Parts: sequence; C-alpha cells; structure tokens
Amino acid sequence: MWRMAQRPERPPHPEPVYIPGDNQTLMELKEQLTGVPGMLRPFKAYLREAGLSAGDQVVYYGCPGTCTPFIELLGFAVRDLPVEQVYVPYADEAAAKVIRPVGGVGMQVSGDAARVDPKVVVLMGGLAMPGVPVTKEAVQAAVGAHAGAKVVGVCFMQMFEKAGWLDAFAFDLVIDAALDPVRVWG
Repeated sequence: MWRMAQRPERPPHPEPVYIPGDNQTLMELKEQLTGVPGMLRPFKAYLREAGLSAGDQVVYYGCPGTCTPFIELLGFAVRDLPVEQVYVPYADEAAAKVIRPVGGVGMQVSGDAARVDPKVVVLMGGLAMPGVPVTKEAVQAAVGAHAGAKVVGVCFMQMFEKAGWLDAFAFDLVIDAALDPVRVWG
C-alpha cells in the first residue's frame, strides 16, 4: 500500500514522492497528460501489461449515473482486449452487470447479471465523494474479497486524496484527471 504526500508542483519526470519522516518510497508520477486520451491511454496500457488472459475480468465499482459514463468510456478504450468487463453499482456485487459493445453506440452496461471474479478492480472516484450511499469500509470489504486482484483508481480533481482513500487501498495505478477550468460560453 502507498500513501501520497501533499501534491507539490512537479516536473514531468520527478523523483519519487516521500512523506517527511516516513522515508518510504511512494508512487511516482509516471507521466502527465491532457484531455480524454490522457485518461484512456494509460489505462489501456496498464491493462495490456497486466498479464490478463482471455476471459479475465476487469470489474468497475462506481456510482450509478455519474460514474457509469466514465466506466463505459474506459471500457470502450479497452474493447479490443480479450477481457470480460463488469460494472458493480457502489459495492453491491449482487447487482453486477456485464458491459457489452453496442453497435453504433459504444460500450454499455447491459441488463445481464454477472458473477464477480476480478483480476483487476477499478474503483471510480465518485465512490469517495461526500453524500454517496456507500462507505469506504464497504468498498474495502468488496475489494478485500478479491485477494490477488490488481487495484486501479480513476478519479477527478484529487477525489481519492481528498477523501483519504490513498491510505485505504493498495492501488497499483491511480489516474487522477482534472476538469479545471470548465469554460461555459453563451
């Protein structure tokens, strides 16, 4: 497990980040990208390098409505990999659904139930937002039930850091995107 120190402004290829007095190497910033491809390309590259076999599951845990479009977008980015993709609303694995390609549309959460047996768990940052009807402990229990699965976090605006989730999960990869500024023209 790793912990992240306060985010200083970092050069493109920084030294490992340390917590003062801790002296343990933490995750280091691998690259800084922009836009939607900046989110999708490292996710796909990670899954390609994860040693997944045909039929292995990538299971996304997220909030219905708000996380779902991003899950479908991530799923579209990896549609050519021979993995099964599954969506779990919040941490309710009994409600798991298969993510399938829909011609002319993209990847969509289907109505088909799925058995959950992930090789990769993807936690969406919406789960860490205040007011969401799931606790960090419930998500930890869901992740903990799948020992050996790799854990990826995908969030916006440092949500995992702000909610204290970087200390709570043994992330193998975190993709933290920024939607700042948002410009609205009239």
